[in-house]
Amino acid sequence: MTPHAELDQALSQLESTLRSVDLWNTPRPEAEAFDSREPFCVDTMELPQWLRYVFIARLQALVDAKGSLPATCDVAPAAEAYLQNARPSTRQLVVEAVAEVDRIVTEA
Repeated sequence: MTPHAELDQALSQLESTLRSVDLWNTPRPEAEAFDSREPFCVDTMELPQWLRYVFIARLQALVDAKGSLPATCDVAPAAEAYLQNARPSTRQLVVEAVAEVDRIVTEA
């Protein structure tokens, strides 16, 4: 399987995971929120918003265009920090799904 196909599956799994733990239906951020210069747009978005509207969207666009993937990806620690007070099962599911995307991008 190509890295793009593998990433496509991992992004679908991440979306499914976010839906299953009720973190997908977040309001779309205002346009200016996307102009943030902070990592993960922490000053303008909640992490589930960033995952849906920035992370997944940008990686999916690269998959669809068969574009070059980033050299590295290390989002799982941010997800773990954000979800530190969530139910352990929620935290584990989301962090594992994000870590799989990290692994695929970094190994591609």
